[in-house]
Amino acid sequence: MALLEIDQLSAFYGKAQALHDVSLSVEQGSIIAIIGANGAGKSTLLDSIMGLTQMRGTITLDGTQIAKLKPKDIVRLGVGYAPERFNLFPYMSVRDNLLVGAFTARDDIERNLEMVHKLFPRLEERESQETASQSGGERQMVSLGRALMTSPKLLLVDEPTIGLAPKVCLEIADVLHRLRDEFSLTVLITEQNANFALSLAERIHVLETGRLVAEGSAEELAGDDRLAAAYFGH
Repeated sequence: MALLEIDQLSAFYGKAQALHDVSLSVEQGSIIAIIGANGAGKSTLLDSIMGLTQMRGTITLDGTQIAKLKPKDIVRLGVGYAPERFNLFPYMSVRDNLLVGAFTARDDIERNLEMVHKLFPRLEERESQETASQSGGERQMVSLGRALMTSPKLLLVDEPTIGLAPKVCLEIADVLHRLRDEFSLTVLITEQNANFALSLAERIHVLETGRLVAEGSAEELAGDDRLAAAYFGH
């Protein structure tokens, strides 16, 4: 059953069109990846799901049309977002950054903190540390943890491996798998790192200049020339 349905979504920044009639579905309990080169429209797609762009088309979450809702209402319906830009408060502690994410799920704070600390023991060890002094990998963990503090059923993660060491990328992949397998979350990620996405997700959608040009399983896309074309233009 599809948890998220996107139909004929176009997104705009002023008069500039960033997405062109994008349609896709995300099955409950799956990990889905949107891949493409820089500027393909991956972040715009996630921003559109969160109600942060001008758009036309329909976005349905668990049977509810969310395309015209405010971001805070979309969060309350069960969408957590860990943006590539992190958007952390650099001079606040790890714990306080996590608690910022709990504003729509105050009754679940202790349960969600326990989940975050189980997934990222380092964040519990360093809960009083300011995020400004953390490594990129640790800040990514805080960003993911803060999104989980909203009690999501759908987790959006924008470029989770950008700028991270291979060892940290493996940690992030393990956490995303555990979120699906242990906590029954549905995960939608965007990635420039095609190899990471192909190894992680059950289904891949390829964006090129705002248009979906290919989709399929990792096995189906591994030798698809459209994947190379989306990245390298040939």
